[in-house]
Amino acid sequence: MTISDPKYKKMLEELIKVCKQNLPSVNEDLITRSFEFSVEAHKNDLRSSGDPYFIHPYHVALIVAEELPLDDITVASALLHDVAEDTEFNINLLSKEFGNEVAEIVDGVTKISGIFRGQEITKAENYRKLLLSMVKDVRVILVKFADRLHNMRTLDFVNPEKQRRIAQETLEIYAPFAHRFGLGRIKWEFEDLSFKYLNRDAYEELVKKVAAKRKERESYIKKFGEPFTEKLNEYNLKYEINGRAKHLYSIYRKMVRRNKPFEEIYDLFAIRIILDTKNTYDCYTTLGIINQIYLPVPDRFKDYISIPKTNNYQSIHTTVVGPDGRLVEIQIRTKTMHEVAERGVAAHWRYKESKSASDKDLENWVNWIRDIFENASRDEARKDLMESFKLNLYQDEIYVFTPKGDLRRLPVNSTPVDFAFEIHSKVGYHCIGAKVNGKIVPLDTMLHSGDQLEIITSKTQHPNKNWVKFVTTHKAKTAIRKWIKKEEDDIVKAGKDIWEKKIKKFKLSFDQSDLDKLAVSLKFDNPRHMFKTIAQGKVNLDEILSTSKEKEKKEKVPVLEFNTFAETARSSAGGVLVEGLDSSVMYSYAKCCNPIPGDPVIGYITIGEGIKIHRKTCNNLLKLSEIDSSKLIPVQWPEAEANLFVAGLTVMGEDSPGILNEISHAIVSYQNTNIKSININTSDSTFEGSVTLYVHNIEHLTKIIDRLKKVRGVYSVERFEGSTSQVN
Repeated sequence: MTISDPKYKKMLEELIKVCKQNLPSVNEDLITRSFEFSVEAHKNDLRSSGDPYFIHPYHVALIVAEELPLDDITVASALLHDVAEDTEFNINLLSKEFGNEVAEIVDGVTKISGIFRGQEITKAENYRKLLLSMVKDVRVILVKFADRLHNMRTLDFVNPEKQRRIAQETLEIYAPFAHRFGLGRIKWEFEDLSFKYLNRDAYEELVKKVAAKRKERESYIKKFGEPFTEKLNEYNLKYEINGRAKHLYSIYRKMVRRNKPFEEIYDLFAIRIILDTKNTYDCYTTLGIINQIYLPVPDRFKDYISIPKTNNYQSIHTTVVGPDGRLVEIQIRTKTMHEVAERGVAAHWRYKESKSASDKDLENWVNWIRDIFENASRDEARKDLMESFKLNLYQDEIYVFTPKGDLRRLPVNSTPVDFAFEIHSKVGYHCIGAKVNGKIVPLDTMLHSGDQLEIITSKTQHPNKNWVKFVTTHKAKTAIRKWIKKEEDDIVKAGKDIWEKKIKKFKLSFDQSDLDKLAVSLKFDNPRHMFKTIAQGKVNLDEILSTSKEKEKKEKVPVLEFNTFAETARSSAGGVLVEGLDSSVMYSYAKCCNPIPGDPVIGYITIGEGIKIHRKTCNNLLKLSEIDSSKLIPVQWPEAEANLFVAGLTVMGEDSPGILNEISHAIVSYQNTNIKSININTSDSTFEGSVTLYVHNIEHLTKIIDRLKKVRGVYSVERFEGSTSQVN
C-alpha cells in the first residue's frame, strides 16, 4: 500500500529524519514498508485516548530511533511490535515481508508482554523465556522498554486502578531493570512517571518546589564553576558543565529515608563535567584541579572508571564543600562514558556496529540475570524467585578481593558465605570459616568494599540451614536450599525404605489416599514428613502398623463369593420347575455352566444325582445331548413377583472420589432398577466390587452392563458367573 493521508506522510518523513540523525545507516524502504503495514494492520483499532492505535507503535519507534538508537531493524520492529499480538497477522507473515530479524524481535516482544505481573510473575519458567529472548537478541528488551515508556507517558487515559497497577509494575520491575541495562535516562523517567500515579499529591508538590528553586540552582552552579573553568582551559581540556537536577522520585525517596523536608534534601547541589576526550587520565586531571580549589568530603569519593559497575557504568563521583558551605556532588566522565551512562546497552550496540566493542560486551549485560536461572531449580517457589529477581535488580555493589588480588563484585550486605559460593559452589558447600583482611570472622559478617577474603574449607563441612537467613546472593540462597532439600530427600527415602519393608512384613498395602489419611491421623503434615520422622526413629512403626492391621480386618468388606451369590439368587427365585410343575424331584445345578435365575435352562437326567440343571448354551450339555437326547427334560425358573430375578455383576476400574455414587446412579437411573447389595474394595488406586440387583430379563441386565461400562474410570463389567465365560 502507499500512504495517501498527509498526516501519515508527515509522520513517516519525521521518523526517517530522526533515524538518519541517530542511526549508523537507514534502510528507508524497510522503515516505509513497516510504517505502511502497521497503519493498515491497526486501521480499525483505537487507544483509550480515542486516538488511532497506530499512534502508539509510531511513538515507540520514535523512542527507539531517538532515545535508544540502535539500528533500522529495531525501528521497524518497534513499528510492528503489536501486530502479532493484536491483529490477524502472524509472525510467519512478518518473516516473509520483513525478514527473520524483524520477525524474531517482534516475536520476542510478544512473548514477554505477559511476563511481568507486578507483585508476582505467573510462572518461573517465563523468566527463562525472557532470559533466552534477551541473550538471543538484546533488541527485544529495548523495544519492550520503549513500549512501556510510551504507555507510561500516555497513562492519563486509563482508569485509576489500572494506572496504579501499571505504575507499580513499572516502578518495581521496569525501572530497576532499565538501571541494570545502564539506561539511566529511561530509568529516571520510569520512576518519575510511576511516582506521579502512585502518589500524585507528593509528586505535584515536588514539581512546584523544584521549579521554584531552578533559578537559584542555575545561579549557584555558575558561581561554583567559575574558579576551576579557568584551570581547565589552561590544560586545553574541552568540556561542558551542567547542573544535574535530581529527578523527583530520587528526591522523594531521600526525604522519606532521611525523614527530612525538601529544603534540607535539595540543599545538596549536583553538577556533571563531561569531557570531550578519549583519554581517561583527563578525568583524574579534572578531579585534581577541583580538589585544589574546593575541600573534598572524606568517604564521599568513588572511582567507577578504574572499577566499572556491572552495567559498565564509568564515572568519578566526589563531593566537595562549595561556596557558602554548601555540599556539591560532582560527576566527572568522558562523552563516551556519558553516553553509556545515559543509553547503556544502546550505546554498546552502536560501538558493536562500529566494531569497537565485541559480542562479549553485550553478553555481560545479561550475566546477572543468567546467574538467577542457572542456579534456580525448576520447582523453586515462584515467591522465592520473584524475591531474588527484585533483589538482584535493586542491589548496589561492593568490591572485594581474593587472596591473590582478583576482584569480585557482590551485592551490598554480602557475607563470606556469599563470597564462597561466588568463587565456586564446592567452596561454598565446604565453607567452615573465613578470614577477612587476615582476621578470622564469623560467617555472617557483613563485607565492605576493599575487603580481602580467604575461605577456610573442610571436606566434612556441609551447608547449614541457618545460612539461608543471612546470605544475600541468589546463587548462595539457591545452592543452600538445594543442598538442604537433597539431604532431606535422602532422609525421606531412608524412611520410605523402612516403611515399605515393614508393611511387607505385616502384609499390608497402602495407596496414596491411605498414606495421606494415615499421616494426617498421626498428626504429620504429609507422608513425606512421616517418612522423615520414621528415618529419625521417632515413631513406633510396629505399633502403628499393628493398629492398622486390626482396623483393616474390621473395616474390609469381603467381596461377594459366587457360590454365596448363586445360592441367594436361586433361593430368591424359589428353585426350578421341572416340566412346569413344582416337584420334589431331586435336582442340582451343573458346575460347568453355573446357571442362575434369568438364564434359559434345561434339565439332564443323570444316574444317582437326579436331574442336572444346565444352561441351554452349555457346551457340555450339547455334547451330552448328542449322545442321548432322550435324557433332556424341560425345566424353567418360576415367575417371581413382578417378573424380577436377582443378577450379579463384577465391576473393576480406577478408584476416584464419588465412584460408588456414579455406579449406583448408572444402575438406578435405568428403569428404576433396584439394587440388592453393592460391595467395593480399593487397593493401589484401583477398585473391585460386586453388585447384586433385580432385573426383568437378560436384555435388562445387558443394558445395565452397557451403562456401567460408560462410567468414567470403569474398565471392566462382567456377569457374575463363577468360572464361566461372560454372557451378554
